[in-house]
Amino acid sequence: MKRARRGAFTLVELMVVLSIAAILLAAGVPGFGDMLARQQLRTTVVDLFAAISLTRSQAIARGGRVMLMPLDPAGIDWRRGWAVFVDRNASISLDPGDELIFRQGPVADGIAIDAVFSSPHPSAYLAYNGAGRSCSAGNSMAARWGSLSLTLGKQTRHIKINMLGRVRVCDPQAEPLACAGPAGD
Repeated sequence: MKRARRGAFTLVELMVVLSIAAILLAAGVPGFGDMLARQQLRTTVVDLFAAISLTRSQAIARGGRVMLMPLDPAGIDWRRGWAVFVDRNASISLDPGDELIFRQGPVADGIAIDAVFSSPHPSAYLAYNGAGRSCSAGNSMAARWGSLSLTLGKQTRHIKINMLGRVRVCDPQAEPLACAGPAGD
C-alpha cells in the first residue's frame, strides 16, 4: 500500500527554519539601524539643501532679499524646522506681515544641526539678495557665508554656502580634504 504524503512540516523542520530566520534577522538588525540613520540624515540634508536653493531662486525671481530661518523662536534651533520668507519689516524673524514662501516641519529625532556663519548674529539665518548672492539681513551688499553641519550618530554632512551664494554638500568622512576647508570655500 502506498501512503499519501501530506504537504505539512514536522515540528523539527519548523523549529530549524525559525532558528535560521532568527539568526539572519539578528545579524541584519544592526545594519538596518545604520541604514535607517543614513537615510534620515540624507532626507534632512536634501530638504535643507532644497530650501536653500528655493531661497536663492526666489530672491533672484523677486529681485530682492529672501530669507531662510529656523522656526525656533530664538532663531537658532534648526531641528524645529525652517521657513523661507520675505522679511518685509526687516525684523530677521517670521512675523504676521511677512510673506511665507515655504515651511518645513521638525527633523527626525537625534539629528543635530549646527550653523556657523561669517557674520555673527544672535540668530542663524540665510539671506539672498536679488543677484542670488548670500548676504546679511541688514545689508544686501554685505556677503554672509558659512556652513550648516548635520549629524546623526556617526554620520555627518556639511552644507557649505560660499560668498557667492553657491551651495554644496560634502561628507567629511568620505572626502576629508574637500570638506575640511573654511566655511565659505
